[in-house]
Amino acid sequence: MNALIGKHALRAWIVGAAALMWCAASPLAAGAAAEPSQAVCAARVNDTAAKLVACVQQDALWKHMIAFQRIADQNPGSDGHGNRDTGTSGYKASVDYVARLVRAAGYKVTVQPYSYARFSLAGALAFRTGTRSFAYEREWYVARLSGSGAVTAPVQPVGATAVPAIADARSGCLPNDYAGFAPGHIALLQRGPCSLDEQAAAARAAGAAAVIVYNEPDPYGAVSEQGRGGKHQGGAYQGNLTAAAGIPVLAVVSNAVGEGLLAQYAAGRAPTVHLDVSARYGTGIDYNLIAESPLGDPNAVVVVEGHLDAIYGAGMLDNASGSTTILELALQIAKTQTRNRLRFIWFGGEELGLLGSRYYTTHLTAKELSRIVFDIDSDVTATPNYDIQIADPADAHNASRFPSNVVPASRIGTKDFDRYFSSIGMVSRAAPFGNDGTDSNSFALVGVPDTGILTEQDCCKQKWEVDIWGGVPGNYEGNIPSHDGGCVDQPHRWCDNLSNNDPHLLEVVSKAFAYVAYEIANRVFPRRP
Repeated sequence: MNALIGKHALRAWIVGAAALMWCAASPLAAGAAAEPSQAVCAARVNDTAAKLVACVQQDALWKHMIAFQRIADQNPGSDGHGNRDTGTSGYKASVDYVARLVRAAGYKVTVQPYSYARFSLAGALAFRTGTRSFAYEREWYVARLSGSGAVTAPVQPVGATAVPAIADARSGCLPNDYAGFAPGHIALLQRGPCSLDEQAAAARAAGAAAVIVYNEPDPYGAVSEQGRGGKHQGGAYQGNLTAAAGIPVLAVVSNAVGEGLLAQYAAGRAPTVHLDVSARYGTGIDYNLIAESPLGDPNAVVVVEGHLDAIYGAGMLDNASGSTTILELALQIAKTQTRNRLRFIWFGGEELGLLGSRYYTTHLTAKELSRIVFDIDSDVTATPNYDIQIADPADAHNASRFPSNVVPASRIGTKDFDRYFSSIGMVSRAAPFGNDGTDSNSFALVGVPDTGILTEQDCCKQKWEVDIWGGVPGNYEGNIPSHDGGCVDQPHRWCDNLSNNDPHLLEVVSKAFAYVAYEIANRVFPRRP
């Protein structure tokens, strides 16, 4: 595929690939035939991987997507645009929609409330040097839960001069990185292997008056029309602290701005920066939705999860698509006896910093946690100009922080995805996304092996990706071909709607996800200590 596949062409390709999939060499060869009707699927027990995959179909998936779009449209935010963000009536209506369907399918449903810190900005924001003012929401953001304050002080890079050969030292994760740091200066840090909370806390302990955290460089050298691309390509994006920082934290600033400040410092012209942040705090209630099967071994639980919340509006690609993938799987496997028990979870607060999954995993008792043998994450499954990326903890920036069992025990998930996609003639690649920026990270940190899938978002797709998956360079979604940064993580665009999703790719990825979930649900796992 050397060009972006059109919808009709992709559908034809999927149908042809599905026919090949049922050959004897396929892992799904057991008794496959033409796709059954939805009425047949509703009546039967999908007790083989082939039966289950055949019943995960585009029409049913797309009906859920339409429902989520309708929910967003019926619950506009103060700006008048459809909204399913955390803390909104649209998010709660999404929870209610999923709960109604899985309860009717026979699952034990629990709506788990938890409190979270609300955060907003008030008044004028400023970030400037003597010669330049930087553009908010384009070149820089204020981290969620940043402290307030007006600061005028010299910028001092952390670790950059003392240990220039060690890039991680620039991240300021460790106390030794601050050797020679002058209290009262503004710490300049590169986003690195530790959490934003750890970076802010270490800088504050070293006496920093404020913190500027800039993005890592784009590993592929892509530059969009608006400068650096999305959050994985050196651009600015809003970082999330999980605890109040106490000092102003700008995060995440674009790589270009951060490197520019660093270059001035290295040239002996340490820039003085003025920044002004006024933050307001409050408390809100958010919800996780948990649906537990009555079937399977309750002492060997496989969690199948995705986040239900949106950011900046309807959130149809991110993450109504992933939520739909696991919802239709839950409905189609509801009657199936599996070796291990299936627990489906739709998390809240992912876009604000994995709030729902962190609450869930850290409030399990030791006994409850020991029963969870694997986690499977579904985060973005319908990207028009797609990649097929599989979450693998081995590739995560913070892999060294996972318990020692996580990386080796997670490999089965990557292999299962690879087996399925190979059987239909598609390529999948291991990627770090799930263990750096989505809910499977919360499970990995408490010792649960995991996998997941992502079809990408925002900007920028590179030539090597086009060579593998087809499509066009640039934006993964929305206004293709372009380099405009997409819809998902960009404020004030309001374009992550149904039109930002490919229903045909949603079907093929959801079938792959169903295959992997079935395999893992029936695998023998050693008991976790």
